[in-house]
Amino acid sequence: MADEPVAEGPRKLSEGVEIRPAKEEELEELLPLMRAYCDFYESTPTDEGVLTMARTLINEPSQGAVFIARQDGRAIGFATLDWKWSMLNGARIGYLEDLFVHPEARGAGTADALIQICADRCRELGMPVLEWLTAPDNHRAQKVYDRTGAEAETYVEYDLEL
Repeated sequence: MADEPVAEGPRKLSEGVEIRPAKEEELEELLPLMRAYCDFYESTPTDEGVLTMARTLINEPSQGAVFIARQDGRAIGFATLDWKWSMLNGARIGYLEDLFVHPEARGAGTADALIQICADRCRELGMPVLEWLTAPDNHRAQKVYDRTGAEAETYVEYDLEL
């Protein structure tokens, strides 16, 4: 997937919010938001691991993408997107790996816009679906996801620690 198209330029939302692909030089600024996301899910990856993943997604578009939401010059949210093969879809699909908006910036449509830019990137690449998951008790996020027109599935997720 070399020379892949890039989701159209920055999007402006109300309240002066801009959504666009993140740049590597913005990762240090995004790190506190990424840590807050990990804290919410009670996960403790190293900063090095988080930054390596983000750098890879930014610098290797065949692996995925990182999008940033900015308001008044500061980072207020992000989404990470990667690709996986899906037998059930008979194609590579987009997977919204992570989505986070700073609590003080929530409620202005930023999460919706981050999902939209991820969906647009998948469409540009000819992918038939964008998938994601959330914790069963993350009701606020589920309200956002329900607004997008996405449908919740009934699968049970398993993790095998290695």
